[in-house]
Amino acid sequence: MQWWQILLLTFYSGFAIYDGNNTTFGTVKPTMAGFVAGLIMGDVQTGLIVGGTLNLLVLGVGNFGGSSMPDYMTGALLGTAFAVLSGKGAQFGATLAVPIGLLMIQLDVLARFCNTFLQHRAEKLVKEGKFKSASHMNLYGIIPTSISRMLPVFLALVFGSQFVQNVVNNLPMWLMNGLKTAGGILPALGIAILLRYLPLKKNFAFMLVGFFLAAFLKVPVIGAAIIGLAMALVAFGYDNGHTAVQSTGVTDGDEGDMEDE
Repeated sequence: MQWWQILLLTFYSGFAIYDGNNTTFGTVKPTMAGFVAGLIMGDVQTGLIVGGTLNLLVLGVGNFGGSSMPDYMTGALLGTAFAVLSGKGAQFGATLAVPIGLLMIQLDVLARFCNTFLQHRAEKLVKEGKFKSASHMNLYGIIPTSISRMLPVFLALVFGSQFVQNVVNNLPMWLMNGLKTAGGILPALGIAILLRYLPLKKNFAFMLVGFFLAAFLKVPVIGAAIIGLAMALVAFGYDNGHTAVQSTGVTDGDEGDMEDE
């Protein structure tokens, strides 16, 4: 692996996690990370397959309240790199990326723990009226978060996939099983949280239709989205027409009577 490839992937991991917490350009998404890694490694198709596969694992998952979630951005970077280097294809890369993403939860927790010191320091400076110095604490907080991604990516790329595999193999089985179980529960939990904040009672019928299409008819996501869009257009058009009639107080029959008069 070329040194410039290692540096580009390392710097990308640091910027992506910063972007995910601040600028939100979307570079932290596994699909985008896989695409960039594939571009750097010279195999965009493999990168998109690895990133897209991992993206399915985090649909509906959000780290509410500062909680940590599997970092499949890092998994997509390393999974794509090792898939291209080994020549074993996207399936190997996606399989390797899953434990990497789960392992990164622990480093994410460590980075957040380090940032609590900076947070308390900022609060103390605010109380002392040193607002400029307090604002610097926010900038310093980027360092632990970015290093928590850049360091493992750099070490993994330098020492190779065997290094990652050895780390994973030496972890206690109960810990890995717990992480895998949590990784399987998180998507359902994320979707449940989304449903909690959506106007579900008002649109419960639409949810039932979507569930029926996906669970029983096995309609693909795009097909279900098209049907949902059509239903939304019908409902939106009906609401507008009904509102217009209520605001004018005139119905089709009334219009005919007025014309006769």
